[in-house]
Amino acid sequence: MLKRLLFISLTLSAVACSGTEEPTPPAGLSVTVGSIFPAGTAVRDAYTGKTATVEADGTVRFEPGAEGVILIEKDGAQDDLPAFTWDNAIVYFVMLDRFMNGDPSNDHSYGRASDGGDEIGTWHGGDLAGLTAKLDHIADLGANAIWITAPYEQIHGWVGGGGLGEFKHYGYHGYWALDFTTVDANYGDRAALAAFVDAAHARGIRVIMDVVLNHPGYPNTQDMAELRVNVVEPDWATWEPAPGGDYFYFDILFDRHNDAWLDWWSPAWIRMTDVGPVGPNGYPACGTNDLTRCVGYLPDFKTDSALSVQPPPFYAHKPDTRVVALPDASVREYLVTWLSDWVREFGIDGFRCDTAKHVERTAWGELKDAGQAALDEWRAANPSKKLDDLPFWMTGEVFSYSVTSEGKNDYFSTAKMDSLINFEFQGRANSLTNSTDEMETLYSAYAERINQDPSFNVLSYISSHDTSLFFEKQAKGDTARQRAVGTALMLVPGGIQVFYGDETARPFGPTGSDPNQGTRSDMNWDAIDAPTLAHWQTLGRFRQRHPAIAAGAHQKLEGEAYTFARTLGDDAVVIVVTQP
Repeated sequence: MLKRLLFISLTLSAVACSGTEEPTPPAGLSVTVGSIFPAGTAVRDAYTGKTATVEADGTVRFEPGAEGVILIEKDGAQDDLPAFTWDNAIVYFVMLDRFMNGDPSNDHSYGRASDGGDEIGTWHGGDLAGLTAKLDHIADLGANAIWITAPYEQIHGWVGGGGLGEFKHYGYHGYWALDFTTVDANYGDRAALAAFVDAAHARGIRVIMDVVLNHPGYPNTQDMAELRVNVVEPDWATWEPAPGGDYFYFDILFDRHNDAWLDWWSPAWIRMTDVGPVGPNGYPACGTNDLTRCVGYLPDFKTDSALSVQPPPFYAHKPDTRVVALPDASVREYLVTWLSDWVREFGIDGFRCDTAKHVERTAWGELKDAGQAALDEWRAANPSKKLDDLPFWMTGEVFSYSVTSEGKNDYFSTAKMDSLINFEFQGRANSLTNSTDEMETLYSAYAERINQDPSFNVLSYISSHDTSLFFEKQAKGDTARQRAVGTALMLVPGGIQVFYGDETARPFGPTGSDPNQGTRSDMNWDAIDAPTLAHWQTLGRFRQRHPAIAAGAHQKLEGEAYTFARTLGDDAVVIVVTQP
């Protein structure tokens, strides 16, 4: 484990000719930094706050901090933050419903109910007001961007959850859209979203919004009844499975052969899987390749079609929608318009693109162009609010993508992504807490692949909502290991993503037969592990001050412990990680 203090033994011996004792060796670890900081340079260890001057022989001496690291920077570097760059993105990922409840009055919007049990798949109450109230916590971590799950309106009802259908699963996570033009009332309203974005920008924090081009939400009984898609049995609201049954059986409430299915999204908009070769009432069947298959049995948007469509019929019965007919627009053009309108109205700085490999690369490129145009319009209309003129930014979820095995690909050209989520790092993170040799191998490889190309970057992470929670799966509840992996993540080249609660040792939650649900437990505001938070904050603020950590050249230095430098122009740091 990375946490190790190097103890300097104090050897006392008598000098025979004089009877005096030898001087006590100076305390701390001698670090050779002369190739980075010339002799006479005043430097500071950002972890302990102690200062020293580089000696004539190019060395400086510091005692490692409590977690076995030394973070050397020029003294005074802590006084100013550099200009923001997406190369140094520290992205804090928040699942809105599970982070902070700022307005309990909206907890059960649209009649959404709690289950009175483990509440595995229900809405928990987190909202935009709560997130806004906790922005200082995020800023104190050094985060300069926040990725929020999609704030637009999700399906109102539930579907069967887990592999066994043992719980009601609502769209609390933001990936089952009903209306891409309205704010989900469980999160607040448009004023709450505007207040959040403005408050984040006031702290120099960019806002990244989760977006989905691949699919809407599942059909469910509540939506069908409310939106006058008359395909559901009249007792839908009181239905419960029979003893020994499960919530997947809600499907029996649907009349699959009713012409009223055409009043939902319509076959012009989606493909849909059913028990037979086609979907209900003739909806086109899902395909068999990445671009046309129905991911997780969700309806698949026909973003590959160039045909002009009208708005889905059910919106005619939804009085709060902002959906209007667009002239000669395809499904793709409607979706791009709906999503870029959030940028145009609120000044969203970027998108995290869900299920990116299941949508045509050209569609993502069109969304990127539309996002840029919308952000330009917002900045022109709000000159006093804009942070700068940096380009609109997008990162993509391409499942299992790896820096070392795939590198730069057509997602950066045709799809116009600025970054991809790096699934590889989570798989290697545990070994980094046990071996500084492994750390050097990965750091040098990442710096070589990422930092020599200004148009290539990634987001590395240790935990996420649909893989695993490091604190539960790898750290096994060991807070020392959670601090150690914080060191590994905060020092990695390229961009990083911190999942809410990584920094507080948030525990795994109730999960049923779906292991992903437990990764989405409520933020542990009442049980924060203080040493873990302090460690992550120190490293995060250090990283934020030094773009060289993410984007600079990496150089291993000789020393008593693992020592390396990162340099980028005038920015330079030397970091020591003691042997595990």
